[in-house]
Amino acid sequence: MTKKELRKKYKALRSELSIDQIEDFSIAIANQLLKLPIWEVSFYHIFLSIEEQKEVNTDYILNILSGKDKNIVISKSDFKTNTLTHFLLTDNTTIRKNNYNIPEPVDGIEISTDKIDVVFIPLLAFDKQGNRVGYGKGFYDKFLSHCNPKALKIGLSFFEAEDEISDAFEGDVGLDYCVTPEKINHF
Repeated sequence: MTKKELRKKYKALRSELSIDQIEDFSIAIANQLLKLPIWEVSFYHIFLSIEEQKEVNTDYILNILSGKDKNIVISKSDFKTNTLTHFLLTDNTTIRKNNYNIPEPVDGIEISTDKIDVVFIPLLAFDKQGNRVGYGKGFYDKFLSHCNPKALKIGLSFFEAEDEISDAFEGDVGLDYCVTPEKINHF
């Protein structure tokens, strides 16, 4: 299937999920993450969930990161350039939803992309080769292409892998892992 077809399919599948299912799946994904060998580094980038899009609830992962005393990095979107600016999440960080209901930091301590060790990535779908489908604006492809090449890229998905994304191309930045409630996919 093409990215466009997959976006339509997975937005529809997500829309059918109940709040209880989202919470149960999100907890299962957080528990799966604990099995990965990713906890010895310092800087973890995570997205703050868009409830209206029924995304994975990352609060459980945030709790793990806080409990392990990790540096948590979150982003602010610039829709004119389709780029992200990254900020350290602290007790003093003010979070507000933007016009697209994305929770973002108002300001804070900016963090360079080359410091980030692990990136948790929102997505709609992924395939067995580690390609992913997001919302189509290219924010994460731009961001990931500027990260340290050793940074681990971990997708979070409620659903299992598609066989193939037929229009994936070289400019797409692939995943190292994609974690679902049922399993850890390693690419």
